[in-house]
Formats: sequence, C-alpha cells, structure tokens
Amino acid sequence: MQNAIIGVYLFVVLLVGLKAGQNIKGMKEYAVAGKSFGTLAIFATLSASFIGGGFSMGNAEKVFLVGVSNIIALWGFSLKEILVAKYIAPNMQHYEHAISVGDIMEPAYGKEARIFSGVFGFILCAGILGAQIGAIGYIFNLFLGIDKTYGILIGMSIVIIYATIGGMKAVVWTDIIQFIVLAVGMPLVLYFGLESVGGWKVLQATVPEARLTLPTDLHSILILISFFLTFLLGETLVPPYLQRLLIGKEIKKVSQGTLLSGLFSIPFFAMTGLIGLIALAMNPELNANLAMPYVIQNSLNPLLQGIVIAAIISIIMSSADSFLNSAAIAFSNDLIKPIKKVPLTIETELKMARYITLFVGLVAVIFALSIDSVLDILIYSYNFWAPTVLVPLASALLGLKVSRLRFLAGSIAGILGVVIWNYLLSSPLGINGLVIGTLCNFIVFFSVDRKGAKQQRVQAV
Repeated sequence: MQNAIIGVYLFVVLLVGLKAGQNIKGMKEYAVAGKSFGTLAIFATLSASFIGGGFSMGNAEKVFLVGVSNIIALWGFSLKEILVAKYIAPNMQHYEHAISVGDIMEPAYGKEARIFSGVFGFILCAGILGAQIGAIGYIFNLFLGIDKTYGILIGMSIVIIYATIGGMKAVVWTDIIQFIVLAVGMPLVLYFGLESVGGWKVLQATVPEARLTLPTDLHSILILISFFLTFLLGETLVPPYLQRLLIGKEIKKVSQGTLLSGLFSIPFFAMTGLIGLIALAMNPELNANLAMPYVIQNSLNPLLQGIVIAAIISIIMSSADSFLNSAAIAFSNDLIKPIKKVPLTIETELKMARYITLFVGLVAVIFALSIDSVLDILIYSYNFWAPTVLVPLASALLGLKVSRLRFLAGSIAGILGVVIWNYLLSSPLGINGLVIGTLCNFIVFFSVDRKGAKQQRVQAV
C-alpha cells in the first residue's frame, strides 16, 4: 500500500510539473514564472522551499540530541522571514525586471559584483541541493528498502525532469502540491506519535529534563545565540527566496505571502522538533538520524505511513527543486551572461538555462552520495553567502549608501572573518564563524568610502 501511494504521488507531481512548464518562451518565465502568482501561492512555494530535510528530519535529529533549544535556534529563520516581509519585500517594486541576485547587484556595484554573487550563490545553492538529494536517498532506503543510490536516482530524476523543462512555473506548482501534503503529514506524525507514548505528560516525564529546558550556563547560552543568528542570517535573501520575492503579481501579495510563510514556520519547527523528543521517549538508544522515520514506522498504520512518507518526500523534493532552479539561474544569468561579449538570443538563453539545470542536477547527485548530516551541510553552505553577499545585497534593496569599494572591502572582511574564526581559531566560545564574518562585513562595509558612497535606489535592468 505504501509503495502504491508513493508511486501515485510521484507520478502526479511529475505530471503537474510537466503541465505547468509548457510553453515557456523566455528567461523571465523560466526564472520568475512571469510574475504571475498571488499571496497563497507565494506562501505555499516559499514554505515548501525552505522546509527541506534539514528543517524537518534534521531538526528532529538535533532535538533528539540536544533538546528544545534547537527549536529556538531555528526560530531565527522564522524571524528572518518576518523581517524580510516587512522591510525587504515592499522594496521589490523597484526591481520589476530582475530575475536573479545579479540583476540587483550589478546596478549597485558593477559587473564584477554580479559575477561574484553568482559564484557564491551557485556554491550555496549547489551545497544545499546536495543535502536535500542525500536526504531523498535516505527516505527511499529507510521506508521502502530501496538502496540509497537508487532512491536518489528515482527522486531526483523526477525533480530534474520537471525543473529542467518548466523552470520556476513547474517548481511553484509542484511546490503547492508538496506543501499541501506536508501540511497534512507532519501534524499526523506528531499527533499519533504523542498518542503512542501516552500523551504530553508522559513525554515530559520520560525524556531527560535537560532536553525540555533552555541552557542556563553562559557558554551554552552563547552557543544558542550563535545558532539563532546563524539561522537568522544564513539563508537571508539566498537566490531561491529572493526569486520568490520576484514572482508576485503585486508587491502587497509578495509581502503577505512572505509574512504568512514566516509565521507558519514557527509552529512547524516546533512540530518537527517535538517529533525528535517522541523518538527519544520511544527508544533512547536510537540512532538520532532515524528519529523521525522511527516515529513514523512505530506510531502510524500502513495507510497513514504512505501519506506521511509522501509528505517527507514532498518536504525534500520541494526544497531540492527550488535550489536546483536557483543554482542554474545563478550560473546562467549571473556568470555566463555577463562574460559573453555577444548578447544571447531569447531562444539561446532559455536553452542554455535548461542545459545548465540538467548539468547542475547531475553534479549535485554525485555530490550527495557523500553526505552525512543534512543540517550540518546547511550550516556549512551558509558560510558562502551571509559573510559575503548578504550585507551589500540588503543595503542595495533597502536603498542605503552603496559603492564598489564598500562591496569589495566588506566581502574581503567577511571571508577573512569566517576563515580566521572557524579554521585558525577553531570557533572560540562555540560561536559560528558565519556570525563573525557577517559582522566583519557589516562593520567594514559601512566604515569605508563614506564620501564616495551614494544613497540611491537602484533600478535593475
């Protein structure tokens, strides 16, 4: 029964993706779906995009190991979404023609900044994509008994096919289906998991008290703050989420959809984290990586297991297709396009984007075969974004004072901050180098070239 449910689900996702991606005529449709979506579609696709393997199974794993403090850390991401909805999304009206990060960076800082952001955006997206692909393999192996490699090939073949052919339109419509399935599946796991251990009071009495309380010693508090800031900064304005700010019919709808997504993530992160505690109550000796799968297998009947496994696959595929699409757009629009001396035709540009999508997907599959912890890979990938691109990108979007010198000096300071803090000093006090690197970028960006910087609202072209 499980196999039948999952097989039908995957077939439906593929059909919807192929149908939605028909008649794509140019890069604007391929990259930002022709700016045709409303509040609920943006809410669904944005939520489905960020709720990947790390924020679901990875969260359950970490809460199993360290407790509810990991949920608090992930709420840094929730706060980020709310702040983006309030301060960044309303300004996207000034970037009507933008389809990528580079289209915002180049008018503010020059072609070199576009290429730079394209390189780091591509690395970030490829790394996170690899993490999601690895999670797909685990799911097929754990629930269906399919070898991890074959699971990756099955799951990613579907994603690569519809993302390559249909671009953002296919991604958004499949995300909507995937969001509906995961919004039903995760509450089922939590409800029946709690029932299987005897309810909330029994759960509280069973798991160690330290897992249910926040740290009180200074060192642990600093680590918690560091992780909170890591999730606050690490994925802020990364290419997939920035693209979601560019696909709306109206700016008001973009802001509303983003805000709803941020608010939704608060209970969702609590839900997936509590599933980790349920696994701990069921089997304290369990491998933490198996926390969520263990609860599903031991608390749900076969029919519900099929639905929930489909939800887990939805969670991962929806994140994978978003980062695959964004990696390809970053590579084609922000790396290849600016270095081409002869402008590409509309047909050639679209064909190139599709070929790159296919290539990136295949390379990411190879990378994914060596991944262990999904959440750790996410945190590592963040180091390629927040300390280098976030500060200048946010400054441009907010209409603050910008200059090429500020971009260059800030990015160098950010990179040095991460390298020195993480690799030379070995992360003193348990604080992640991403936080230090981003702080270094911020301080240097706003300290240099005060006379040369101009306050401007940059119109992307």
